[in-house]
Amino acid sequence: MAIIITDECINCGACEPECPNTAIYEGGIEWSYGEGNNVTGDIELLSGDKVDVEKKHTPVDDDLYFIVPDKCTECVGFHEEPQCAAVCPVDCCVPDPDREETEDQLLYKKGSMHL
Repeated sequence: MAIIITDECINCGACEPECPNTAIYEGGIEWSYGEGNNVTGDIELLSGDKVDVEKKHTPVDDDLYFIVPDKCTECVGFHEEPQCAAVCPVDCCVPDPDREETEDQLLYKKGSMHL
């Protein structure tokens, strides 16, 4: 599963620097797949869609920190547990029940962003 940030978020920002995939953004910030890695050109998502890594996308949330689901690997391949959840003082970084992913899928996402 990807991790989501719930409405209980207090916007402390503790989670953002902990993410090895640069998948966490402050509310209202545009994002791209290429931020925080050395990937260029297009990236193939688990859905099979190809996306230009430099293309800017609209924020997932305008008010609270958010996690881009297609960039979240639950820290698989980096840490034993999701680091955002480990540092969150209000426990608002939780698994997204709508995005169940296998360890192989999470490792695929990691591999596509970290060459």
